[in-house]
Amino acid sequence: MKAKSFVLALLLITKRTRKPMKKLTLTISSFVLVALALGFISESAMAQDPTKVDSTHYRLVFENDQVRVLRITYGSYEKSVMHEHPDGVLIFLSDAQAQFTLPDGTTADAGGKAGEVIWAPAGKHLPENLGEESFEVIVVELKGKGSDDM
Repeated sequence: MKAKSFVLALLLITKRTRKPMKKLTLTISSFVLVALALGFISESAMAQDPTKVDSTHYRLVFENDQVRVLRITYGSYEKSVMHEHPDGVLIFLSDAQAQFTLPDGTTADAGGKAGEVIWAPAGKHLPENLGEESFEVIVVELKGKGSDDM
């Protein structure tokens, strides 16, 4: 009912004059900016999906209601952007020597040997290939209970 009243009010304002509509648009825009600044919009709504922010290195190969599978490929010394993953499993298709920069600016060594399978807890990071060789990894991201859906 409130939404219907709001729409009717907008229609009345636009019929009378265009100026109040411009003012209303500016007011709504200002509210959204303030809400973002204060963190009212949930972190998950602002999640950085690697397939969207870095499609050069991350490619979706399979998805259903339980998992999402990504193929990750980095050339030598290539770097990504900050993004996040839910809980998942990594399968190294080749040796990888990498480093993660975390949101607080600290770094952590990362990587594995071809054929190695490891658990990867949910988190945000900015990966960088520190090796002279390219590497390839499959990540199986878990959806549902206990993990953030992407």
